[in-house]
Amino acid sequence: MRLVFAGTPEVALPSLRVLLDSHHEVVAVVTRPDAPAGRGRKVERSPVAALADEHGIEVLAPAKASDPDFQARLRALRPDLCPVVAYGALLPESALAIPKHGWVNLHFSVLPAWRGAAPVQAAVRHGDDITGATTFRIVKALDAGPVFGVITERVRERDTAGELLARLAESGAKLLLSTVDGVEDGTLRPVEQPEENVSYAPKVTVEDARLDFVGMPAAALDRVARAVTPDPGAWAEFRGERLKLGPVTPLEEDGLAPGEVRVERKRVLVGTATTPVVLSDVQAQGKKRMSATDWARGVRIEAGERIS
Repeated sequence: MRLVFAGTPEVALPSLRVLLDSHHEVVAVVTRPDAPAGRGRKVERSPVAALADEHGIEVLAPAKASDPDFQARLRALRPDLCPVVAYGALLPESALAIPKHGWVNLHFSVLPAWRGAAPVQAAVRHGDDITGATTFRIVKALDAGPVFGVITERVRERDTAGELLARLAESGAKLLLSTVDGVEDGTLRPVEQPEENVSYAPKVTVEDARLDFVGMPAAALDRVARAVTPDPGAWAEFRGERLKLGPVTPLEEDGLAPGEVRVERKRVLVGTATTPVVLSDVQAQGKKRMSATDWARGVRIEAGERIS
């Protein structure tokens, strides 16, 4: 089939590579426009655009998918199907109607659970044991279209959202290819999603990533920190400045007030609303990321000091 692939970040690359290596023809990609990235805020191509450039594939990067020139070019490409992985923009009905078999999205949850922008982060944050990926036909309603296929993935005890998403990107790519194959040969028919057990996972904000050592129990802090690693990254305040934090490890022992910091020879502990947690790595403002023990030695934490 003639495919126009829509995606933007690195997580979409396994799917694009699988489709490029298949018997299908990827005639173009649709991605978000070039944007500033990194510390220097240099304007860069999206990972999907960069991979398409390597293969000599046309790149379409409309500011909005409703742009008439973009839709005219899409019609001219005559796609049979448009596979989508983390494109990052809304698709109007006028665009959805262009490909013969519609747009098929790879979503990183078992729908109808965790519809929305951050399904993997939601699964980790809420302590889900099982998550997965779903392919479905895109409709006007958010992630509500009929389902073609599902795979499941166990959420490991110490998974960060980044680690879990990386695994799902690889296994999901295979699911997407099998879905495209099934649509092509007519053996796959989508099934409507159930109306019950629907949940939503909105985009994670910086404020969502703040760790409240005074009000939150250790288990919740653990889940939140892993859910926002690597992006946007957990943080708290120390001595009135923001302190970025890596994942934390809950302990069974007691003995610290909520937020109180204790420095030991090989670890740094912080009290919570329940039992303490061990910090992994930290990054103070204007500094490089380092181990918590190196940071603690450098700032010379005094007895009784707290992270707020």
